[in-house]
Amino acid sequence: MIELAKAIKLRGDGKLHESNEILKDLAKNNPDDAVINYQCAWSFDVLGKEAEAVPYYEKALQIGLNDEDALGAYIGLGSTYRALGSYQKSKAIFERGLVRFPENNALKTFYAMTLYNLEEHIKAMEILLTCLVQTSNDPDITSYKRAIGFYADKLDKTW
Repeated sequence: MIELAKAIKLRGDGKLHESNEILKDLAKNNPDDAVINYQCAWSFDVLGKEAEAVPYYEKALQIGLNDEDALGAYIGLGSTYRALGSYQKSKAIFERGLVRFPENNALKTFYAMTLYNLEEHIKAMEILLTCLVQTSNDPDITSYKRAIGFYADKLDKTW
């Protein structure tokens, strides 16, 4: 679709409002197109209009997206809910995303932020510490990888 490609290019070029206008029209004229709904949601997000992004993210996920777009939509919608203070909705979206993408560390990291907001600090720290030891190449971290990994789920335990 030529108009969709144009809107995505405009967004990439920093012409956010122009891109958003095209995507709003496309979504209005193609309400059952998951990709258009996802791209429209994204266009609202980059404008800082999170509340306006929500219905487009929800619809895109409901219709169904390929893996790459679905991952972006789960992260986008979960983060948007978190930014709006809808922490339980954010948690639910991230948990749905983690069912589909259980190994994705970006998704886990955003989920941990929501858990922090819900005062689930122990679980948030466990997720972040586990991601850290699994992904870091920093020699200062890797030299303590076993210890950090061991304590990730035992932060309140004393011996």
